[in-house]
Amino acid sequence: MALFDRLKDQAKNLQQQAQGGRGTTTGGTAGHGASRGASRGGSRAQLVGVLKTQLGSLKTELKSGAYRDASMAMCALVAAADGHVDAAEIQQMESLILGNEVLQNFPPEQLRTRFHKHVDQLTRNFAQGKAEALQDIAKAAKKPTEARAVIQTGIVIAGADGHFSQAEQSILREACATLGLQPAEFQL
Repeated sequence: MALFDRLKDQAKNLQQQAQGGRGTTTGGTAGHGASRGASRGGSRAQLVGVLKTQLGSLKTELKSGAYRDASMAMCALVAAADGHVDAAEIQQMESLILGNEVLQNFPPEQLRTRFHKHVDQLTRNFAQGKAEALQDIAKAAKKPTEARAVIQTGIVIAGADGHFSQAEQSILREACATLGLQPAEFQL
């Protein structure tokens, strides 16, 4: 837990440095305007970088099936956050998943199968698919390190294109609620 707290503080410090001289924000609102302007984009990119590093440092702890399943459900929800997923988006998401250092703990075919299962469900019936994905995400709630890692994985995947849509932020906040985590902890 000490490592998580230290890295979280580093992320906050990086964000404050990036915002230095540009005005201040209050409380946990820094993440809400991530797509409003270039000044926030840099701090969000730095946060994604810190979260990526943090996840990498936890790689040996993140080997359970619950983390795998929850992460694939999270990735599918991020991909479908706007209500649809096209073939190019699926291919890009697969590339991000298979290139993710922590997710390399698992055989690629397991990741693909679980990711596509959720994408297919979300495509057929978004509301029902979302409910089923959130059930898989809830499996990680028993272990706080895994629960936080699922959200961090979602943020890293969502931030890979340099843009966090309101829909992606909303999905990540819902996943936080499912896992019993505070969205402000992740600047959402």
